[in-house]
Order: sequence, then structure tokens, then C-alpha cells
Amino acid sequence: MSEPIVTIENLGKTYRLTHQAERQRYTTLRDVIADGVKRLIRRRTGEEEETLARTEDFWALKDVSLEIKQGEVVGIIGRNGAGKSTLLKILSRITEPTTGRIRIRGRVASLLEVGTGFHPELTGRENIYLNGAILGMAHTEIHEKFDEIVAFAEVERFLDTPVKRFSSGMYMRLAFAVAAHLEPEILIVDEVLAVGDGNFQKKCLGKMEQVSKKDGRTVLFVSHNMAAVKSLTNRGIVLSNGRVAFGGTTERAIQEYVRLSSTVSTTAGQMWGSGIHTRIRTARLVDSVGTSHGTYVPGEPLRLEIELETDGTSGMSLEVFLKDEFSSRIGMASTYQFHGQTLPQKAGVYTCSMVLEPIRLASGRYSLDIFTSVVNAAWDHSVESAIEFEVSFSNPLGREFDFKQNYGFGSLALLCSQSMRFEPHSGPVPTAVQSL
Repeated sequence: MSEPIVTIENLGKTYRLTHQAERQRYTTLRDVIADGVKRLIRRRTGEEEETLARTEDFWALKDVSLEIKQGEVVGIIGRNGAGKSTLLKILSRITEPTTGRIRIRGRVASLLEVGTGFHPELTGRENIYLNGAILGMAHTEIHEKFDEIVAFAEVERFLDTPVKRFSSGMYMRLAFAVAAHLEPEILIVDEVLAVGDGNFQKKCLGKMEQVSKKDGRTVLFVSHNMAAVKSLTNRGIVLSNGRVAFGGTTERAIQEYVRLSSTVSTTAGQMWGSGIHTRIRTARLVDSVGTSHGTYVPGEPLRLEIELETDGTSGMSLEVFLKDEFSSRIGMASTYQFHGQTLPQKAGVYTCSMVLEPIRLASGRYSLDIFTSVVNAAWDHSVESAIEFEVSFSNPLGREFDFKQNYGFGSLALLCSQSMRFEPHSGPVPTAVQSL
């Protein structure tokens, strides 16, 4: 087995944080004068100066150990503040680790923010050669790639203009073109692609795919765009609070990221009141092993656990209504109307486990209203938005397009049960078609 191209052992990075002991919304001239007089009096009387600030150590990374092999495309994902950018800065040798060590075999090109490694006073042409030299490339190597870089970045017209006059999009296009075309063994890309337009983002993803699959180079990719991570990477690493929370396939990593990023709605039953015969105590969304979470992956069973109390009255039913982010009801589940099953007729507290059929929901936020009812007579206890959850990415067949609820196309993806067929029309061609 080949030696890893990147080895990280017990890596840690700490920063010293300073907190003000007393925070004020604003400081007036009177406050400044009064504070100055107080300090003068303390110095003359020998009183100790008040401690206005305290410090603490913040571990941006803690005990991170990883191995990355040549040719792998690794997605590094996590919530804001999880430590992703800190890790990339250490790998790029921009900052030093506090603990642990890193071994890197090969040349590293990094694009951590717009225009990394560019000098604003130099022209685009000069910065291409400067950046190449920083990467350790010979002048002849850079010259061979020069035209390809300029064509990819689409900045030929402004090539001899100082880059400080570039727009952020132009800056980013040139920076990415340089980093991707100067043939580093390891390409590190942070969330800078969000600066570019849709066409250029697609172009960048295509280039990274070429760099990894065709050229066999290693790519470390940080993004909050789960569609891009899913389509580009073959391995995922999830960071949480500076530690590695998960490492494995991209699909599993995205599921873990979604789970960690979610907020679970488990409001206590005493906040919900009660009905005449029943009381809904708690409700939660769970996964296949019973763990609570606030996300749902389209196409998987929707699993609910609802704890309720009943006085044993016969003919009681449990209903669940699915609402979209606009509070429109788009689905219903009923124990009696759909399954002919009523609540237990013995008084007590019960947990109802409901496993609903897979739903192809669009990405966005959803909620579930939970009701109990006297069958065909009246509602008994109702809880609005008892469960709230999120679908972070949706495409029925795993394609790049994220079917979002807020696009206004609806909340459910409708799939064909078999391949679509287009058969030639056997009759005369309509006049309207002939005129096209």
C-alpha cells in the first residue's frame, strides 16, 4: 500500500481569547473622563488597577489525526467554527500548529480566500508568475501554462491591470486558475467558489474533477454546498468543535453533518396542555436506531416517536399533518382513517412508533402538527409544529441539482415509474410545429 501523501498526527491549535469583564453598548465622553479620573486617583492612592479583561485558551483544533492518500478527493465539512479553515491554514503552512505534527509529500497549492498569494499592486500577468514562483515552479513551467490559465480565468482583457482594480469575481477566477493549472500534487480549496457565478463554479468543479481523476492529484475541498461535495468527493471528513466527528464515505459524512447541524424540537409536554381524553407529552423525529435528530433525508422512511397519555376512552385516533415552510399542510397520517387502528383502551402512558413511507421532499424546513381525535366526531388534543425538521439537500436520483422548496416548484418530487419514451408522431405534422 502506498504511503499517505498527507499524514496528520494529534494536531491541535489554540488561540488566546480576551473577554471584557464589563461590556457597554457605547462609551460617552463623560464616561471617558470619569474613567481617567478614577485611574489617576488609584495610582495616587496606591490602589490596584481593576482587571478589565480576562483571557482563556480556545482550541480551534484538538487531537486531529488523519491520513490522506494520493489521488483522493476529500470533502471537509462542518458547521461554522468547527475548525475547517484552521486545518487548511495549517496544511498550507500559513499558521503553525500548537501541538502535533504534519507530514506532506509533494507541492501544495491553496486557495483559502479570494486572491490568496496575490499582490494587489501587481498586474494579473505579474501575479501569475509570482504565484507560480511561490509554488516552486520554474519560469519555463509557468510560461507553458500561461495561456491556459488566462483562457480559463477569462481575464485576458485585464491581464495588464493591477489586480487591486479587479472585481472579487475576477480576482477569484484568476486565483483559482493559477492554483489549479500549475500542477501541484495537493490542491486545497476553501469556500471561495461561492464568489463566482454559477457557470464559473461549474467550470471550477469540472477542473477539480479533472485534476483528481485524470491527473491523479489530491484535492482537499471545504464547502457548505452539499451538492458540490457529493458530486466531487469520494471521501468525507466531518469536523465538530475542533475534532474529527466522522470519517468515511461522502454520503455517510453528509448524513452525519446534517445530523450534527440540526436542532431537535423536543418541547416538554407540560407546555402543550392536554385534551379531555388524551395528552400528547413529547414527540421527536428519530433515525433507524432511535436517535433523535432534526433532519430528514428524502427517500428514506420518516420515523416518529410520539409519547401520549390516554384515559382509555375507546374510538380515539392519532393524526399527524406535514406542513411546508409556508405552513401549508401537504400531507397527513392517521392511525384510524388509514389503518383502522385506535389508541389503547387501557389508561396509561404509551409511546407510538410511526414509520411513514419514504417521501421525496424538496430541501427546506418542515414541521409536523400532531392531533388526537374522537373518530369521526371531534379533535381532542392538538399541538401545532410539535416537530420541526430540515431537509438540507434533495435530488431523487442523486444529481447535482438541489430541488429546493423555495424555488416555488412544489414540495414533492414526482418520479416516473419507468423510463420516459418519446415516439415519433405517425400522422401529419401540426402547422404550428412546421413553422418553428
